[in-house]
Amino acid sequence: MSSTSDLLILFLVIALRLLVPLAIPRYPIPAGIAALVIDGVDQTIFQKFTTLPLAGYQGYDKALDIYYLSIEYLSTLRNWTNLDAVLMSRFLFYYRLVGVLLFELLQVRALLLFFPNTFEYFFLFYEAVRLRWNPKRLSATAVVGAAFAIWVFIKVPQEYWIHIAQLDITDTIKQGLFGVPTDTSWEEIVRDNIPFFLGLIALIALLIAVLYWFVTRRLPPADWSFSFDADAHGSDVQTDEVIAVQQAKAGRVWDTELFEKVVLVSLVTVIFSRILPNAQASVATVAIGVAVVIVANTAISELLVRRGARWGAAVEFAVMVVVHALIVALFFAVLPFTGGSIDTPATLFAVLLVTLLVTLYDRFRPCYLARRSLATLRNGE
Repeated sequence: MSSTSDLLILFLVIALRLLVPLAIPRYPIPAGIAALVIDGVDQTIFQKFTTLPLAGYQGYDKALDIYYLSIEYLSTLRNWTNLDAVLMSRFLFYYRLVGVLLFELLQVRALLLFFPNTFEYFFLFYEAVRLRWNPKRLSATAVVGAAFAIWVFIKVPQEYWIHIAQLDITDTIKQGLFGVPTDTSWEEIVRDNIPFFLGLIALIALLIAVLYWFVTRRLPPADWSFSFDADAHGSDVQTDEVIAVQQAKAGRVWDTELFEKVVLVSLVTVIFSRILPNAQASVATVAIGVAVVIVANTAISELLVRRGARWGAAVEFAVMVVVHALIVALFFAVLPFTGGSIDTPATLFAVLLVTLLVTLYDRFRPCYLARRSLATLRNGE
């Protein structure tokens, strides 16, 4: 049985994995890297500081990966001005999403090798460029080339290492590099190899200096000052242009945006349903339930837009939580007739997840559509 300290550590880690990604739309690089680091160390934390069973860790880990990757994808709709990069990110994101869903259904590790998480590093690549340069400079060839290089030379080897070979990097370093047992403490390793670590620090400092020289002396001049804030350099679309897009969309419920929203939220929710305790509804039941919620949400939100309703993200989220809760209450009344059952806490969590993704999608997608419309007008001139 898990102790109180084990449960506290579990709660803190999951809280970090849920809350840190919320900063990604505004601060993509620091929040994205923080989410990546937390993802990389959580299993080690559980192994070292708890006695929690980790039999279902892969499912938990991949579901929370998809959560923060979803926010990264939605932030591309808000922030990215290079439309070729947006299209590439959409393909990479949904490709990975399908792979994770297949893994959750079939539990075949090789699927994660054939559906690598190229999207995440492509996202960080683009945002690293945007720190100093306008990403509109990137040609379609450069976008495709970057995605290909990340896929082949970074992600495929990494996915093989983690999911096929199932090797632990710290254990490999301890045994292969230092020739010590895996349970040897890092304090002891450092103490016995001080010259090595001093040389490593010197090498890292040299690499940083070379990178700084290359960025400042060899690459094109910066287009703007360095900033982690996605809003530091203003937006290429104005608020009234985004509002005009929202109002134009509000005249029709059935469109490609609704289809993508249903696909996105359904896939994410189904993946989460595979790890939530006491969830016994089938994949089809969950997907249909989410689709009903999304369609009803879209009809209500677009009715409010046509009536001129405007509110901040927090207020919109709160209102939609109430709307979704009412819709789910009706869904609960119908669910027994399908032979399924869903745990109430799990369902409440799913409602919050769906509401968050829908709110971000509805707020960020019009920014992308406004950019696309402006690009079409420029190309037509």
